Amino acid sequence: MYSIKLKKGKEKAVRQLHPWVFSGAIDQIKGNPKNGDVVMVTDSNNGFLAYGFFNDKSRVAVRLLEWNVETEINEDWWRHKIRKAVQSRENLANEDTNTYRLIFSEADFIPGLIVDRYADFLSVQVLTSGIERIKPIIIDELQKLLDPKGIFDRSDASARAHEGMDASSGGILAGLEPPEFVSVKENGILYHVNIADGQKSGFYCDQRDNRRLVANYSNGKKILDCFSYSGGFSLNAFRAGAKEVMSVDSSALAIDTLKRNIEINGFNHIPHRLIQSDVNKQLRIFREENEKFDLIILDPPKYAPSRSALTKASRAYKDLNRLAMLLLTEGGLLATFSCSGAVDISIFKQILAWAALDAGREVQFIDQFAQPSDHPVRSSFPEGEYLKGLLCRVS
Repeated sequence: MYSIKLKKGKEKAVRQLHPWVFSGAIDQIKGNPKNGDVVMVTDSNNGFLAYGFFNDKSRVAVRLLEWNVETEINEDWWRHKIRKAVQSRENLANEDTNTYRLIFSEADFIPGLIVDRYADFLSVQVLTSGIERIKPIIIDELQKLLDPKGIFDRSDASARAHEGMDASSGGILAGLEPPEFVSVKENGILYHVNIADGQKSGFYCDQRDNRRLVANYSNGKKILDCFSYSGGFSLNAFRAGAKEVMSVDSSALAIDTLKRNIEINGFNHIPHRLIQSDVNKQLRIFREENEKFDLIILDPPKYAPSRSALTKASRAYKDLNRLAMLLLTEGGLLATFSCSGAVDISIFKQILAWAALDAGREVQFIDQFAQPSDHPVRSSFPEGEYLKGLLCRVS
């Protein structure tokens, strides 16, 4: 087996079971491993540390898999990991929910593999060269475990580029091609999901619990749902008895999908507006029109893809939340989220404090949100904790 020797003093994170070895920690590469090959990682004295798969194109040069020297990384090993991840989600499937994440990359000890379930279809993202190598094993095991109608490739092109991989061709990996809209259910609410063309893998199942929790504050309220996408927060608010809902998203497909979702759930009778617009621009328009809301939801895209973008992202989060605070009634509620892993909860609270000062408002944090159980956070990999949110009372 090829081996990777680390520089002296660079073995600490590996011993603590962190799954990444950065290229700068490598002292010597023995042999000529190809991208995706399994390699042995050793300390500066050539003592065994772990096995992982190698990629000389990535800043993360080795993604670690196994810390037991006697364990072989073979087909049975991969099938066991896939089976364990899928079985750990069995409790999530019920008559009210049939969409959730089945495999969450490093958090499930399978770096670079994401699998989401949409009723009888699966959406797969293959994001590392090691996973690309064993894709046939993955697809076969998923078929054996779940017998889906179809498995669709939604691999993210930018993530693959960071690994030196070509963009995935996408399309069907097994079974049938999904229809234009797959009908799924989450928390008892119906959604039409576009697996082939929707954002990410088709749906944001990481907000499942938070949609339900925020809905608890929606009864009788005038609500603004920003970055609404296919309407998760809007639809939960409708069901919880919202007085009026406005939903804003820049995507025409998102607005069309939300309109469809309102219809299939029978929420047409509740006053609502669907607005295709840039959220920051629309918040300023609402300000000029003296619009006021009782509850505003902000669920923006990732502003900080890395720590190097943190300063710029902090300014963007601050301005967005400042604009929202200016539109709230006295004592109104702001449910605000960040999916940037580089922004931890303490930084996010500080950003909101700055936004409140600039808006001339007082803020109380009254609840805190996180990612659900199908997006677990591995104790040795805190980077997997990316989604956080706060419910604020603004006066």
